Amino acid sequence: MTRNAPPARAWQRMLSGRRLDLLDPTPMDIEVEDIAHGLAFVARWNGQTRGDWPYSVAEHSLLVVDILGRIDPDAGPRDLLTALLHDAPEYVIGDMISPVKAAVGPGYGALDDRLQAAINLRFGLPAATPPRLKARIKKADRLSAWLEAVQIAGFAQPEADRFFGRPPPDLLADLHITLRPPAEARSAYLARHAALLADCDGR
Repeated sequence: MTRNAPPARAWQRMLSGRRLDLLDPTPMDIEVEDIAHGLAFVARWNGQTRGDWPYSVAEHSLLVVDILGRIDPDAGPRDLLTALLHDAPEYVIGDMISPVKAAVGPGYGALDDRLQAAINLRFGLPAATPPRLKARIKKADRLSAWLEAVQIAGFAQPEADRFFGRPPPDLLADLHITLRPPAEARSAYLARHAALLADCDGR
């Protein structure tokens, strides 16, 4: 007699104790401490960056917030909070470089969208980021990628210009990426999240 195989597990136990269902995530199972911890240990560029510490998605997210504030000085705390959380699903699904995402296909995007919606709702944001804000965050994201490519990922500037677009003169001139241990990146992410959330509540 053949026994039925148990169903594949589609949830992950988080350090907070939450059990996050990847196929049907709910806002109640999202905790910022889990996000910050996970992102601080997820390396950008598949870890192919200079230095003794990986450049984490947590660090990248903080940089995107700073750049969004530069390209849009009128960005409010909800806009900046949305930017901080723009890659938050990667705390459970990891950071896939664009060629791998293309190879995986649309399933990756659907999973990312479900997680992003739950995360946004957990922190009082619209489930779907408004298109205009999403476009501004994407611009800040590409500018961040350019800076990372040139400063720590081994790209020559003309190559980075070709792949990510040349940034406006002087916009990023005084920004320098400094690598730090995951615990410090985690703390910085949590502090920025708390400050932005407080600003949102105060308005």
